Amino acid sequence: MNTVVFPGSFDPITNGHLDLITRASHLAERVIVAVAINNSKNPFFDLQERCELVSEATKDIKGVDVIPFEGLLAEFAKTHQAQALIRGIRGATDTDYEIQLSQVNHTLNPQLETILLPAHARTAFISSTIVKEVFKHQGDISLLAPECVKRAFIKKQ
Repeated sequence: MNTVVFPGSFDPITNGHLDLITRASHLAERVIVAVAINNSKNPFFDLQERCELVSEATKDIKGVDVIPFEGLLAEFAKTHQAQALIRGIRGATDTDYEIQLSQVNHTLNPQLETILLPAHARTAFISSTIVKEVFKHQGDISLLAPECVKRAFIKKQ
């Protein structure tokens, strides 16, 4: 496989995201981390900050490109000649939702496959929301997110 897309808002990137990106890099020559411009969410970090954090966190993973995106993911994938989407799943609820999204994306782009990667037990509980909450309450996020995220939170205080 040449190119896969791993989409998300990455507000902020977590160690769970990094695990999935690393695993995706073993499946394809190029992994596009598509950072969503999602105006329906109120992100803590702006788009540029999120892209910079993802870039810094993934700098040692071969074949990773960080690209912001807006609109239909199926069209973004087609524009970048991606053969598949990478989606992480933490449990049954994620699986049901991701299957629906996969069917929609396949309808919009019949050449596009979706690869569901189950989260490892050590990262399955991690979400961007959890990272933000732990930091907000002065908890240690070093096992949840890369060091660049901690520095970015401290800088925004």
